Amino acid sequence: MGLNKDGLERLAAVAASHVGDDQVPGLVALVAHGEEVHVEAIGTLAVGERPVDRASLFRIASTTKPVTAAATLALVREGLLELDEPVDRLLPELANRRVLRRMDGPLDDTLPAAGPVTVRGLLTFTFGFGMALEMFMAPEPWPVVAAATQAGLATIGPPQPDAFVDPDTWIARFGELPLLAQPGQRWLSNTGAHVLSVPRTRNTAPSASPAWTSAPGNGRCCPPSSPGSTPNAPAPPIGWPPPSTLDTCAVHRRREHATPMR
Repeated sequence: MGLNKDGLERLAAVAASHVGDDQVPGLVALVAHGEEVHVEAIGTLAVGERPVDRASLFRIASTTKPVTAAATLALVREGLLELDEPVDRLLPELANRRVLRRMDGPLDDTLPAAGPVTVRGLLTFTFGFGMALEMFMAPEPWPVVAAATQAGLATIGPPQPDAFVDPDTWIARFGELPLLAQPGQRWLSNTGAHVLSVPRTRNTAPSASPAWTSAPGNGRCCPPSSPGSTPNAPAPPIGWPPPSTLDTCAVHRRREHATPMR
């Protein structure tokens, strides 16, 4: 089976639904199966500018996010992960979540989460934690923001390139915080990618796919064969480096003899 007309029409419709005055001005979407490749180029590069085409160049930042997402989806494709499975067995620190009644409320004013944190929720940044515009407009830091900062999580606010928290410590500290919103309730930037980088650093993580890994929130990415990228290398510091450092960053992949997830 290859690409089919109905599927391509659905792809075009979904892609077009994200283009508009209150969305993005344009995008390029690509799907491939074997030697078959189909591209949708929709909209313009910017409001009032020339149309998007296949060769259009787009600026990309926060490069850890697409790399982490691609690695995660590779595991889904290989059957090692499922999008809608709870992450409890991968990250027991995130089991039995509690949620703040008010995002700006005290840390102990919570209620049980209505559902589990899932792989899909982490990928789509809808699992219940991350940056929201209103937290930066508050006259005083919200208690959960202050707690995250004190824990050195580097997941809210500006980059902190000199900070370092190893993945196990990072997820343990993060697991002590309540969620800001119910899983699936709203989009909150950033933290889902940080969380997804943790399982690959553990012996219990799937190892069948040569995915790239990094410390939570470091924003760095480079191929496993790049300088400074060796198996079991120390995790790099958290933060977003300038582009000139991307080809020598200390990102590593784990190729240990791990037990594949079922």
